[in-house]
Amino acid sequence: MMRASPARILLYVISALVLVYLIMPVLIIAPISFSGARFLSFPPPSFSTRWYQQYFSNPAWMQATRVTLTVAFLTVVIATPLGVAAAYAICQSKLRIMRIVHMALLLPLVVPIIITAVGIFFVYAKIGLVATMPGLVLANVMLGLPYVVISVLAGLQSFDPAQEMVARSLGMNRLRSFFAVTLPQIKSSVVAGGIFAFISAMDETIVALFISGGQYQPLTKRMFTALRDEIDPTIAAISTLMTAASFMLVLLATRLRRRNASC
Repeated sequence: MMRASPARILLYVISALVLVYLIMPVLIIAPISFSGARFLSFPPPSFSTRWYQQYFSNPAWMQATRVTLTVAFLTVVIATPLGVAAAYAICQSKLRIMRIVHMALLLPLVVPIIITAVGIFFVYAKIGLVATMPGLVLANVMLGLPYVVISVLAGLQSFDPAQEMVARSLGMNRLRSFFAVTLPQIKSSVVAGGIFAFISAMDETIVALFISGGQYQPLTKRMFTALRDEIDPTIAAISTLMTAASFMLVLLATRLRRRNASC
């Protein structure tokens, strides 16, 4: 039986410590969300579901939740076809300018989010999109588009383009051959990209702090505002629900990408 080397053991220990560090906030917030105390305290002196009931019965929280889900859904509806089209053009074209386009589409992942938020705010202030639903959707489309492009490009790289060329040689035009041949084989990557765009829109905070307001405040900004006014376990309950939703969506996206890779 082979014994693990000291270097391998050290790697395992470091990996375990990093993993514990990453999940520690969840391990603290989740129990607090079931606390029976009036304020945030860990460990909870007693357990109750009163803060979940408080969340679901509060009109302000429900309004913020509806805004968040609406923005996330519209982001997916807009960003997914745009991202698929962009990824397909980047993959098919041999023009050098497409490299620049590719880099430009990935800029929201590279530029610090605070700089992006300030830039969007100043543009929106001039054209009147601050504190509006279209403004929130367009900003999140820009932030979610890179995830769709990356996911679809990965699917296209594992796809044999000769299949589409055969379909076109049999009389199909490019658009029809894409929908009939290419899209069915990369649909897992498309869905995965849409899921990541949804998560990005649902969890976005910094941009929302700058451009949202009034009745169009997403859940993240409403939580931030509540933290300034009064800290109670309702925040922990909402955080737990959002973390669980994001975790399940990431698992689904990962499974879809693995299925696409094995096909």
